[in-house]
Amino acid sequence: MSGAQSQVVIVAGAGPAGMAVAAALSKVGHEVIILNRDIKFGGLAEYGIFPSKLKLRGGLKKQYWELLQQKNVHYLGNVTIGNGKDLTVEEVRGMGASAVVFTIGAQGTKAIGVEGDSAQGVFHAKDVVYHFNRLPGFGDRPFDMGKHVAVIGAGDVMVDIAHWLIRYKQVKRVTAIVRRGPVERKYNPKEIRSICANMDLEGINAEFARITDRLAKVGQNPDQVLKAFTDEFTKCEPKVSETKMGFRFLASPKRILVDGNNRVRGLEMEDNRLDPKGEDTVAVGLKEYYEFPCDSVVFAVGDKVDETVGLPYRNGVFTTNPNKTGNDPDDALFQAYDESTGKVMEGVFLAGWARKASEGLVGVAKRDGDWCAEVVERYLEAKAGGEGVNAVLERLLTRLKQRQSRPVDVNGLRALAVAESAFSGKTDCIGEFKFSANQDMLKHIV
Repeated sequence: MSGAQSQVVIVAGAGPAGMAVAAALSKVGHEVIILNRDIKFGGLAEYGIFPSKLKLRGGLKKQYWELLQQKNVHYLGNVTIGNGKDLTVEEVRGMGASAVVFTIGAQGTKAIGVEGDSAQGVFHAKDVVYHFNRLPGFGDRPFDMGKHVAVIGAGDVMVDIAHWLIRYKQVKRVTAIVRRGPVERKYNPKEIRSICANMDLEGINAEFARITDRLAKVGQNPDQVLKAFTDEFTKCEPKVSETKMGFRFLASPKRILVDGNNRVRGLEMEDNRLDPKGEDTVAVGLKEYYEFPCDSVVFAVGDKVDETVGLPYRNGVFTTNPNKTGNDPDDALFQAYDESTGKVMEGVFLAGWARKASEGLVGVAKRDGDWCAEVVERYLEAKAGGEGVNAVLERLLTRLKQRQSRPVDVNGLRALAVAESAFSGKTDCIGEFKFSANQDMLKHIV
């Protein structure tokens, strides 16, 4: 720590970015207090990774448990931050810590902007992912998907949702709706192994025949594109259902069609063509519309931050300092900035999805946390020592008691882990058992 005095830093959020910040700052001797909305730590790593990926999740959990064993790391879960929550942003700032880092994830949802998006049977991808990962508030919520589900998107999130629908819900059909063509698909070819045993190859061939002229017009060879597309269907996980998985390319949903009970009965779609744009392509609507029957629709269109948190906010993101400092990494990228005053919020930093909503998965969020920790460390080196950690913790706990909140520390997490392990294998949970409601967790935490 270059001889600098140990100082107290509050980190809001215990996902990959927040845990990276906490790990880096605690390693150089600072006292770190982690405040987390959920009882459990992990964020995206706990509630965003497909739950059957136990090896990946297990490795991250081990790292996080080791971090929480450190004497200079203090964890308080089940603490919400925002207007009308356990603590406001200003209250957190007033606790006496030398710096506060917000790494709270993309807790808001982007508006879909499609007519009929309030119909029964329309879902946001994030809510579905939270459901099958048993995040409290989502785990025990019914998700009535019907027989044919349209998933809008062509990335890894679409694959995860299709995986759940095929392997666990065992619906009759899943169709990925893709604005552009097969060449522009975004998912990792390794991820498709979880669902490729259920591919409707006859339907995929018919879909390629439908769009072949449009692919050829932008110099794409339809036969070669089809071969490259289907060649990825290797090392498929064993088939466990008769669900058929298909694709509808060069299609944009324009309107959700409903029955007399406001329940999804299909999509009004617009056909697209591809136009070259530099090295890439862009989808352009052809003003030709048709109905596509389905029973439910899942939009995998990304997320935004929650503007009710109380941090300065604009266009779906918390605002950062527009005036670059020239450091590497640049301090400005991580400094919270209040456009109404034209000033940096002193000692307040942003990292991970709080800084760039929905950008990247676990590894990207961790890297962002590492960079933010460098910026915070620079800030602390230039700052006189603040209050001791005991005073800050006492102030926090007093305020939480006044609010009748029930924070959960690392001892509570240990008790919860023991309780959940006792239920292992006794339910239909994917991967490993989890309680899906906070009250059920709190019953097992003394």
